[in-house]
Amino acid sequence: MATKTVSENTQSTPRNTLFILSLIFVVIGLVISGYLSYTKLTNTSVACVESGAFNCDLVSSSAYSRFMGIEVAYLGFASYLLIGALILLEDRIGFLQSFGPALVFGITLFGFLFSMWLVYAQVVLLQALCPWCLAHELNITLLFVVSLLRLRQSLA
Repeated sequence: MATKTVSENTQSTPRNTLFILSLIFVVIGLVISGYLSYTKLTNTSVACVESGAFNCDLVSSSAYSRFMGIEVAYLGFASYLLIGALILLEDRIGFLQSFGPALVFGITLFGFLFSMWLVYAQVVLLQALCPWCLAHELNITLLFVVSLLRLRQSLA
């Protein structure tokens, strides 16, 4: 009977790497959207470098900071919670074993497209930027790319 060495058991596979990256981006997203949600809940200003093109208060209080009457920060936080739950439960629930990567891809695709709309709104319509918002938009873009790779891997 062959035994595996410790190094063979702890070697990272591409699947594990993408799983871990997904969770890292979910945690980063929860921190960013959690902070932005907190500022909305407490009606406080976002900590921001207010110079040049940066004006967080203008961006976070604009009409584009709400979607169907709901604060975008709350929607982002809820989305990251959902994505995190789907990823963590993927190997535990039969339906998610089959469709989890596709569901996560669909949610991150919508999040990515919506975030690109928000970047457009900041740059073109408001002519003001929010570093917190841009960090979130970069994060969802990276999570989208990882979810695309995870979907591709699950279909192979």
